Amino acid sequence: MRKNTNIHDRPLISVIVAVFNGAHFLQRCIDSVAGQGYPDKELIIIDGGSTDGSIGILKHNADKITYWESESDQGIYHAWNKALKHSLGDWIAFLGSDDFLWNSEVLDSIEPHLTSAVCNGVRVVYGQVAFIDSVGKTLRLSGGPWLGARKRFLAEMSIPHPGTFHHRDLFSEHGKFDETFRIVGDYEFLMRELKHGQASFAKDIITVGFQDGGLTNSAHTLRPALQELSRLRRKHNISGNIITRPSKVRIKMLLAFLLYSVVGEAGFSRVQRLYRYIRGAR
Repeated sequence: MRKNTNIHDRPLISVIVAVFNGAHFLQRCIDSVAGQGYPDKELIIIDGGSTDGSIGILKHNADKITYWESESDQGIYHAWNKALKHSLGDWIAFLGSDDFLWNSEVLDSIEPHLTSAVCNGVRVVYGQVAFIDSVGKTLRLSGGPWLGARKRFLAEMSIPHPGTFHHRDLFSEHGKFDETFRIVGDYEFLMRELKHGQASFAKDIITVGFQDGGLTNSAHTLRPALQELSRLRRKHNISGNIITRPSKVRIKMLLAFLLYSVVGEAGFSRVQRLYRYIRGAR
């Protein structure tokens, strides 16, 4: 059910959340959006037919949610595409149910960057994302200036998608997410704009907390992720010298996949914990 949203002079910001059996973190996600001091916002949640209590949480928080629905879907990009039909926002951010806006000032802090971007013809704005562990401790930050990220973008997803705000004109021009991608559909969508376009980095703003160990960080998704990356590059006719140029991300993914193949999931998790301990992320 949709509720009326007042639109004032400042941009309306839509936060779209996809959830499937995400009851453990869903309330945190909802509260992080509802708790924003910025008034011109809407929260849209698409549930994929959860059976773990997520629907009960959505019903309990109906007064905080602009629109929600629950039915079987075909994955996160299908859910996001369905949500776009209900979105009225000038700018749109996409989250998973285990993500959350970092603090109550995120939308207030990002708004001047969104307004400036419109004046400069830029339609993608991003901040930093904090990767956190299971107890909420920050492991690392992701996201840096576009000048550096742009140099790497054709070779790797060099900006953090959970911390990215998309101007709604992007979807009018480029269409929606390609649902044939199951893992890198966000990267493929941004490729349509940023292969030749510009993005703006909101310096010193942590936008989102990202639960480490999600879909794109799971060891068992490394092989299909690499396959999808190859298909993405073919789709966008990215030149061979860029495809073959090694990037830190691709090297890490390949090494992680090889390690996972040898030691299995339990061994891989132990190696990850040891690596973080050595780096000081205890």
